[in-house]
Amino acid sequence: MSTMTKQETEALIQEVLEVYPEKARKDRAKHLTANDQSLEKSSKCITSNRKSLPGVMTIRGCAYAGSRGVVWGPVKDMIHISHGPVGCGQYSRAGRRNYYVGTTGVNTFTTMNFTSDFQERDIVFGGDKKLDKIIDEIEMLFPLNKGITVQSECPIGLIGDDIEAVSKKKAQDLDKTIVPVRCEGFRGVSQSLGHHIANDAIRDWVFSRAEGKEFESTPYDVTVIGDYNIGGDAWSSRILLEEMGLRVIAQWSGDGTLAEMENTPKAKLNLLHCYRSMNYISRHMEEKYGIPWMEYNFFGPTKIEEALRKIAERFDDKIKEGAERVIAKYKPEWQAVVAKYRPRLEGKRVMLYVGGLRPRHIIGAYEDLGMEVVGTGYEFGHNDDYDRTIKEMGDATLIYDDVTGYEFEEFVKKVKPDLIGSGIKEKYIFQKMGIPFRQMHSWDYSGPYHGYDGFAIFARDMDMTLNNPCWDSITPPWKKSGSAMSVAAE
Repeated sequence: MSTMTKQETEALIQEVLEVYPEKARKDRAKHLTANDQSLEKSSKCITSNRKSLPGVMTIRGCAYAGSRGVVWGPVKDMIHISHGPVGCGQYSRAGRRNYYVGTTGVNTFTTMNFTSDFQERDIVFGGDKKLDKIIDEIEMLFPLNKGITVQSECPIGLIGDDIEAVSKKKAQDLDKTIVPVRCEGFRGVSQSLGHHIANDAIRDWVFSRAEGKEFESTPYDVTVIGDYNIGGDAWSSRILLEEMGLRVIAQWSGDGTLAEMENTPKAKLNLLHCYRSMNYISRHMEEKYGIPWMEYNFFGPTKIEEALRKIAERFDDKIKEGAERVIAKYKPEWQAVVAKYRPRLEGKRVMLYVGGLRPRHIIGAYEDLGMEVVGTGYEFGHNDDYDRTIKEMGDATLIYDDVTGYEFEEFVKKVKPDLIGSGIKEKYIFQKMGIPFRQMHSWDYSGPYHGYDGFAIFARDMDMTLNNPCWDSITPPWKKSGSAMSVAAE
């Protein structure tokens, strides 16, 4: 458990907030708290999903990033047009390590960048004709694509381009799925609204075209939703599900296809990995098609066993026996991993600040290695994310929402974690401070981290990072002699 009491954590928060003007201080105080496991609702202690404070450094993305970069981008056999200036379109070029099977530029397009490259005249006269022409060119150059999405950047909404009309016309001309996505970056307060908008586009433009298509079902059909296959995560998860006797009929967005998305409403159970980005479409399918859904967590052996058994409870004895068989099969493997790495990592303290599901899902994996998470927070979480986090964290530990760059640095200086897991924007700041760091959005060019295979890689990476001799050459600020923090510590 954390060595800080609730009073000490609250005092730390107040100390960090002192630098702000009164209005800013009151605003930011709502987003910082000491964890209280006795609470059922996080709304009693923390505010989330609000606009970032003007003038401070936020680590959020925009609605376009949430749609193009997260939900739609990994769908491999569709082409995703970044409709607007090339500056935002650059974001779509291999933004994350969404692994896939296929031949790039022939039948898969995940790492390719398509942009309408808006110029001043397009702002003045509109870009509908340009979009129409681009879709024709794409069809000529890449005839094996299964469909196209139009990912709107900010100018599209500001000038009022009718991307829906163009998409409907081209869908009829080409007899393909063309999806307009109103994900202009100015919408909402973060990339979270982009997830929601993308989910709604799937509902309106993909599922509607798939109705009536033939499909041969089985009692064990499931889907994997909200796994983006970072470093091969979805593949590691799928292995376990299929070994226990389930049939995965759709996996998206990571290594996903349009046909799999169309198959999803035929499933018996939707398995949701990233709650934040895909709960909307899961709820829609439950309401319209009667398909139940459940979250699962495949980070670390403790959570994997728990998830496999919960999934099996939804099915018959065959699947329940399959789950126990899978758990027994991999037990010696993960025990060997723990035996090797836990002695080297026991007692190490971690602070997290990530997006999506990671601020809570990976806590169990650290705990399996004897490590303690002493602070966590979401870039764009909602209160239902924090509701799920409260029980995972120890009492009095720090929880921070949309934390500013200043706040994060100050918390790290005071809490003195042994390891930080966050994003690329924070990586080099903390490494220069002499603090071991793992980039936990895309696994720092490693992975997978899901499943039993992934846990072995996760443990190796944490050990490799924490126990790297390079850190002996860098002194953290609180260890420098004569510094204010060093004197205070004495």
